Amino acid sequence: MRERRVVEALVTWLGPEPDPRVLTSVIGSAAGATGCALTVAGERFQWGDGDAWVSFQVTYDGEAQGTLDLAPASVGPMPEVVAVLGAPLALVRLRIETEQLRRAGDSAARQLVDDRWRAAAEMEQERRGLERDLHDGAQHHLVALRMAFAIAEHSGGSVDDLLSRLDTAERVLVDTAAGVLPVALVSQGLAAALKAELANHDDVALDIDGLRRRYPAVVESAVYFVCMEAVNNAHKHASGAHITVSARDSYRGLEFAVTDDGPGFVVSATGSGLHNLTERAGAVGGTVEVSSTPGEGTTVQGFVPL
Repeated sequence: MRERRVVEALVTWLGPEPDPRVLTSVIGSAAGATGCALTVAGERFQWGDGDAWVSFQVTYDGEAQGTLDLAPASVGPMPEVVAVLGAPLALVRLRIETEQLRRAGDSAARQLVDDRWRAAAEMEQERRGLERDLHDGAQHHLVALRMAFAIAEHSGGSVDDLLSRLDTAERVLVDTAAGVLPVALVSQGLAAALKAELANHDDVALDIDGLRRRYPAVVESAVYFVCMEAVNNAHKHASGAHITVSARDSYRGLEFAVTDDGPGFVVSATGSGLHNLTERAGAVGGTVEVSSTPGEGTTVQGFVPL
């Protein structure tokens, strides 16, 4: 009689989106229990309380959906109630797991953004350190070299000493200059930097009218150097080819490409400059793909999400 009363109460209260809190209240009240709890997808919903509990596994279509706990244990087995609860708990479980996945996805996205900007800050700090190294290190050697030339001019000093000083200055420059950004890139952005570097190259066409937005400095510098390296690769391996550099804003982020109509090549899993390009883009959360076919040119295409 008690079990039939519980089933009738459940049928009355069940809707298209069952609330586990309501279900525990309905079941507990109709059964005359002091406590009722439903555990679904790791979450427990409880009504009332009790010292001695009895637990029933709820299944649907042969798959466990959760458990029903009642107090006191003397309430006894309720197979019909458990059977009626199968489908509603399956819906509750699906809803909870969907929400858990959404929260996990949001958390992962926030972590990715945090990691990305932390890396960006670290890269910017490193760049400023390189600039200081260039100012305090290479400039010192160049000033010393200028003074040595002046002395040599007036006193006939050793050319070997000057060459040694020149080698030292060149080595310091090579070690530090790679981290310094062009003035146009820092002050005006990626579009201005590409124009300043490539506009006067007869074999390079620019398609950057769709690039109007400014991006974080670390993103613009990464894309700039990827494009420059791709252009240099084209000059080196596709001499005389026509090169097009394009970049544009999209609702997803920054898209860019460097295309040439040179001889092309067979793209392998490694090599062909791909590692350096993907490493630069990957440091800011971006991707780069190289596609090429012998006789049909080469395209380096990349994307950095917002």
